[in-house]
Amino acid sequence: MSGARPLEPWRWLGVPMLQALAATVLFGIPIRAFGLQLPEPVFPLALAFAWAVIRPSILAPFAILVMGLFLDVFWGGPLGLWALCLLIAYGVALAGRSMMAGQNRAILWAWYGLTIATAMVAGYLFVLLDSRSSPGLIPMAWQFLATIVLYPFSQRLIDLFEDADVRFR
Repeated sequence: MSGARPLEPWRWLGVPMLQALAATVLFGIPIRAFGLQLPEPVFPLALAFAWAVIRPSILAPFAILVMGLFLDVFWGGPLGLWALCLLIAYGVALAGRSMMAGQNRAILWAWYGLTIATAMVAGYLFVLLDSRSSPGLIPMAWQFLATIVLYPFSQRLIDLFEDADVRFR
């Protein structure tokens, strides 16, 4: 039987969301080796990018909002900061979705980097405006680099579900 299989929300939204939150908790464990700590990438940013590329959805922004609020509570930041940053990343990726169609992986990785950079700069500016002090640029750069290397996970999710619903090709 040919044709697209149904795109169940629990498969492309629910399972990856739980995996990203579990990875966030795992990487948040304060383990130090030789004075160094595990990097803390923003796992939900990879999902925000992938979900925007896969297809427009009304459920994805709600899942992104939940993940952002979880990050705010888990990391002890201002409530709504990461939710807003993740939604900005989703919006940037969704706006560039038509330009990303048919591009190779290197170009998509560049788009991913641009999306992550936009979200992190927005977060930097929101913290700057809220606290009237500048957040550390070096830790932010490390978090940016740790999040950039998550692109293959985002690409895997895109590869799994991009062609699952022919209405959005």
